[in-house]
Amino acid sequence: MSAWKERSRPARLERRYEFPDYETLREFLDRVAELSEQEGLHPDMGFGRTYLNVTIHADDGATELGDRQRRFAEQMDALLPASARPM
Repeated sequence: MSAWKERSRPARLERRYEFPDYETLREFLDRVAELSEQEGLHPDMGFGRTYLNVTIHADDGATELGDRQRRFAEQMDALLPASARPM
């Protein structure tokens, strides 16, 4: 999880992904959508043509990130295609 940045106030994980083209980004977004539904965790995401910014917040009322958020971040990374550049 070294590419993820842990922040406080509020507790969250942040990461930026970069992709070679929109098609690769779109395929990744589709896989993340499936993961979100399976895990019941819906991160904030903003994207452009070749990048995706993700913020995973702590559960409501929690002051620290839990295993659930960290596991989700790891699962997202596992979905990343080899052609994407880590940021």
